[in-house]
Amino acid sequence: MSDPSNAAEPGHWGPPYLLYLGSAADDLAIKTARGLAYWRPDWCVGQLRRGDCKPTLGLPEMSVGEARKAGANTMVIGAANAGGVMSSHIVADAIAALEAGLHVAAGLHQKLRDNPDIVAAARRHGRELFDARDPMPGLPVGNGRPRAGRRLLTVGTDCSVGKMYTTLAIERSMRRRGLAADFRATGQTGILVAGSGIPIDAVVADFISGAAEKISPARLDGGWDLIEGQGSLFHPSYAGVSLGLLHGSQADALVLCHEPTRQHMRGLPDYPLPELKRCLQANLVAAQLTNPAVKAVGVAVNTSNLSAADAATACRRISGLLELPCQDPVTMGVEAIVDNLLACCAN
Repeated sequence: MSDPSNAAEPGHWGPPYLLYLGSAADDLAIKTARGLAYWRPDWCVGQLRRGDCKPTLGLPEMSVGEARKAGANTMVIGAANAGGVMSSHIVADAIAALEAGLHVAAGLHQKLRDNPDIVAAARRHGRELFDARDPMPGLPVGNGRPRAGRRLLTVGTDCSVGKMYTTLAIERSMRRRGLAADFRATGQTGILVAGSGIPIDAVVADFISGAAEKISPARLDGGWDLIEGQGSLFHPSYAGVSLGLLHGSQADALVLCHEPTRQHMRGLPDYPLPELKRCLQANLVAAQLTNPAVKAVGVAVNTSNLSAADAATACRRISGLLELPCQDPVTMGVEAIVDNLLACCAN
């Protein structure tokens, strides 16, 4: 796509989208579809759910044929199972979409292009396959040299605590103020939302910092690159990705993302969440390697499991503890965080 804000060019994958939920068991399984429906509602014409699918996005229920008639251009496989593999149902439904004239996009670890039946169907019908987890070829090794521009990176106490939502909310707030600000996607959902980006978790370790430099190159327009963070420095499984992003982003500002009700690191019940001050300080120290002047400018919290009163109490407590504005990007917005960003990085 030449412009991800518009419909796709003829013959190429892109919006409008049919969001495929398949046989998803819960909301976490449809994170990609939900992100697209939330951030790009105008791009989504409907959802396709199998009979045993439990969650819903509230979009019109459609078959692939109905979606095509409604103007859909691409079916996005927006649901994931354990291991990110394609079930026989997903394969069959992807082939049906291709036969109906839709392109197919996915962010699974198992690639569409690695399934010979899907590839054959795409070739027969002249449709495109897009694997959001395919890393860009020829990525450089990071060099850490200072570069022009201003950059913000979201970091987390754990994975899946709202780093993408926070980064997109900051972009929206800054653009509404007339500021130049661009979301830089590093995960499969963000890539489908933005129409571009690099899937950091698919990049060979030596090139992670270089990939971060690649998606946020030097810029001279006074604008901001807002880089979607991944994982957590305190998660034993994903800390390597988080560290590479901290070094390559050369961030001027960090926003810490946190879920107050989470009891342990995702998938690791023996690892409690880090203490907030310790976590923030560790991220600042790591970021200082390539930008000694980096600042923390806010905390974004996911309070979806709290009442409004408890959410407000949690934000006040965290704000007092860290002496930073603290907001839930979905229910409270991010205006106080953006105000502090602009005040801290005025020069």
